Amino acid sequence: MADSSGGREGVRGTCYLFLGPEIGEKEDAVGEIREGLRRGGGFEETSFYAGETPVSRICAILLNGSLFSDSRLFLIKNAELITKKDETALLASYIESPEPSTALILISGETGISKTIEEKIDRKNRRVFWELFENRKTEWVESFFRRGGCRIDAGGVEAILELVENNTDALRRECSKLMLFMGKDRIINGADVEKWLSHTREESAFTLFSRIASGDLSKGIESLHALLAAKETPQTILAGLAWCFRKLRDYLALSASGGAGEAGMRKIGLTSPKARSDYTLAANRYNMDAAEECLSLSAEYDVLVRSLGAGLEQILMDLYLCKIHGRASGP
Repeated sequence: MADSSGGREGVRGTCYLFLGPEIGEKEDAVGEIREGLRRGGGFEETSFYAGETPVSRICAILLNGSLFSDSRLFLIKNAELITKKDETALLASYIESPEPSTALILISGETGISKTIEEKIDRKNRRVFWELFENRKTEWVESFFRRGGCRIDAGGVEAILELVENNTDALRRECSKLMLFMGKDRIINGADVEKWLSHTREESAFTLFSRIASGDLSKGIESLHALLAAKETPQTILAGLAWCFRKLRDYLALSASGGAGEAGMRKIGLTSPKARSDYTLAANRYNMDAAEECLSLSAEYDVLVRSLGAGLEQILMDLYLCKIHGRASGP
C-alpha cells in the first residue's frame, strides 16, 4: 500500500481497494490514510454506499473540485454491489485518471469486486483483511485487557470470542465496555461476559433465545427484527444463538447425568434464575439431537448470510428462525 503516513502527497490522487471481513484492521488502514491527509493540511471526507447513490453521481462529485479544502477523501462502501457494465466502466475510467486532490477508497466485506474496477487499482493499493486466526483472536483479547489493566480468565476470553462478532472492531468495542463495567478489582469470567452482553442491551441474542425457549415464534420474529433494525449484524446474532445452543447441549447432558443441581448449574455457567428458567424451558422443547441440528443451522446460515449479501439478510434470518422453531420436538 502507498505510504499513507507521509503527508498529503502520499495519499491524494490515489485509489485504494480494501476488502475482506476484518472490519477493525480495515478501519485502521482507512485511519492511516486520514492521518496522512490531516498532516498535509486537512481534508474533506465524504462516504457513499453503493446501491444508494448512482455511480454517475459519485463520479461527477469526484471530478468536481472543492471550494473549501485542498484535499478530499471519498469512501465507497459495499463496493461489491457495483456490477452493471456501464457503472463499472465509468468508475474504472475515473480510477485510471483520478483527481490529483482526491483520495478514493473502495471498501467491501467480500474478497473481490468487479474485475473491471479491481484491475485498474494499483496492486500495492489493494488489500484483503482476513478474519483473525483462532490463536490470534485469543492473544488479541488477552492483550487488550492486559493493556487496560484488567484481568480476564480463559472462560471469559472464550465467552467473548463466542458471543462477539469475529472482527477486531466489534471486539474492541465490547471489550472496552466490559472493562468499564467490571472495573479492575476482579478477574472477569465467562458468567460476567454473558451477564454483561445480555443485560446491557434491550434486545440481544439472549432475549431472542428466551423467545425460542418459550416457543413463541411471533415474539421471536419481533425480537430478531428489533436487533436487525438496531444494526446488530446477523453474524453477531447467529454467534450468540450458537453459544446458547451449546449451553443448552451442556444443560441437557447435565440433566441426563442427574447433575442439574446448584453446583452443576454453576459449573456450566447458569447462575441467574432467568438463565436457568430459559434453559429449563428450552430443554422441554429441544432434545440433544435437536440442539445439535440448531448448531448446524447456525453455522449454515452464517455462511449463507455472508455469501448472499446484505439485501437478503432479513429474509434469511427469518427463514433461519422458522427452521429453528421447527426443530423443536416438544410443545
